[in-house]
Order: sequence, then C-alpha cells, then structure tokens
Amino acid sequence: MLPAMRARLIAAFAAVYVIWGSTYLAIRFAVETLPPLLMAGARFILAGSILMLWARLRERGAWPSAQDWLTGLVSGALLLFGGNGTVVWAELRVPSGIAALLVAVVPLWMVLLDWLRPGGRRPPSLVFVGLGLGLVGLGLLVGPEAFQGRSGVDLAGAGVLMLGSLSWAIGSLYTQRAPKPSSPKHGSGTQMFAGGVCLVVLALVVGEGGQLDLAHASTRSLLGFGYLVTFGSLIGFTAYFYLLTHTTAAKASTYAYVNPVVAVLLGWAFANEPVTSRTVVAAAVILAGVAIITAARGGGGVKRSNEERAAA
Repeated sequence: MLPAMRARLIAAFAAVYVIWGSTYLAIRFAVETLPPLLMAGARFILAGSILMLWARLRERGAWPSAQDWLTGLVSGALLLFGGNGTVVWAELRVPSGIAALLVAVVPLWMVLLDWLRPGGRRPPSLVFVGLGLGLVGLGLLVGPEAFQGRSGVDLAGAGVLMLGSLSWAIGSLYTQRAPKPSSPKHGSGTQMFAGGVCLVVLALVVGEGGQLDLAHASTRSLLGFGYLVTFGSLIGFTAYFYLLTHTTAAKASTYAYVNPVVAVLLGWAFANEPVTSRTVVAAAVILAGVAIITAARGGGGVKRSNEERAAA
C-alpha cells in the first residue's frame, strides 16, 4: 500500500473513531440550552443542504431525483427522526456515554429483524451467544434499581433509546433494499434534509419553537451544534464513505466498538459523568456481544445498519 493511501486510511479511521464517538458529548452540550428536537432538525437540514449543494457544484450533476427524495424521506424518518431524535431527547435524562452504549445494541435488533422478516434466515448459533451477552450487558447497565425508581440509568431514557435503536435498524433494512441514489451525496443529503424536516415539525408540534432563545443559548451549546453539523455530519460521513470504498466493510464497521468507549471517556473527562465499575463491566459485555454478532455475520450487520448514517 502506498504511504499516501495508508496515511489517508489512518486519518479516516481516526476521524470515524473519535468524531462519531464524540458526537454524544456534543449532543449533551447542545441540548443544555437549545431545544433538543429543534436543534437536531436544524443540524440535519443544514448539513443535508450543504451536501446537496456540494454535489451540484463539484460534480456538476442534477439535483436529487424524485426517487432520491422518496428514499430519503423514508430512511430519514426512520434513521434520523426515529434514531437520532430519540438520542437527543434521551440525553436530557441519560449520560452521553451510557446513551452511546445503549445505541450500540443496533446489531442485536438487526439480527432479530432480519431473521423474523418474510424469507429471513435463521442466524448462526454463535449469533445467539452474542445476543445473550448483549441482553446481559443491557440488564447490568440499566440495573434493577431503575425499575424501582432509585439509582441506575433513567428507565424512560433507556426505553426511548431502545425504541430509537429499533427504528434505526428498521430504517437500515429499508435502506439496504431501497433503490440506490443517483449519487452518494444525494442519498445522504436527501436523507438528512428530510429527517431534519420531520424533526422540526415534531419540535414545533410539541412547543419547542417557543423555547428557542438564541440570545440566552450558551456558547457551549452553540459550539456543540456547530460541531455536530461540520464534524459529525459532514467530515464524519466523508471519512466513513472513504473507508467503505478503500477497505473492507468489516474493518470499516469497527467504529461500532470504539465509539461507545470514546463517548464514555469524553463524558467522564468533560461533563463529569460518572464511570462506575458496573458501567465498565456492562460496556465490555455489550461490546463483546456486538463483536461476536458482527464476526458471525461477516461484518455486514454493522455496516448495513450504519452505512447511511451521517451523524449519531
């Protein structure tokens, strides 16, 4: 491998590992003084618009087709509205590192949905080992105290994150079988724009429009929003797309094991989020389960569940 290509691969891996892991902390900061759904919607509308305009100017191509918009609407509603929208809401109640660990169970949903769909195939026996480990890790992470209203992870926040992970998995299965976009930037751009519009509509319905007060938004929240648009959506996606085209899907998908670790460490270092021994053990068990599932399925599950992600 040429030194220049090796350097680009290392830079792309570093970007995906660190940037996508850090988006959970950026969300935590952004929602401190910005309405969560409105913030997320504006982020994706802005990033999607930039991507489509970039494709128009750099590639001298046409605007997205009607089919691009249809696919983008469905996938954006499931992945970004249902998947990311639940994350930004839940981070009002759940530490960013814990949120990242709970979202890491998407491959578990992918296995079950792919098995239960019409014509689905029974997964290899080793996958069930991974599923069992993942469920044990989730139980350990949430803890029995949450069901009794005492300490532990907030039960409502954890439940919403589980539903969001399910929505992400359904959207991933849809995207896998949907018609391919006229260009990768059109696919991601329409997805982000449509998902962002859905988030803004819901935000206005629940009254977040009246909660927006940019004059009193903290610098940390505004910087978090800017980071999510530029690094999380634009740079992170570009780096991941480069990996998908220059290395194997299994290698590219290894970020799924690293992101939660980065999120936990950053939350502890910059947001004073507690890291208990139970959190560490639960993280190890969950990630071991995800790793076993991915290895048993040849790396495709995680890649398919996230290949259209433009943020997390």
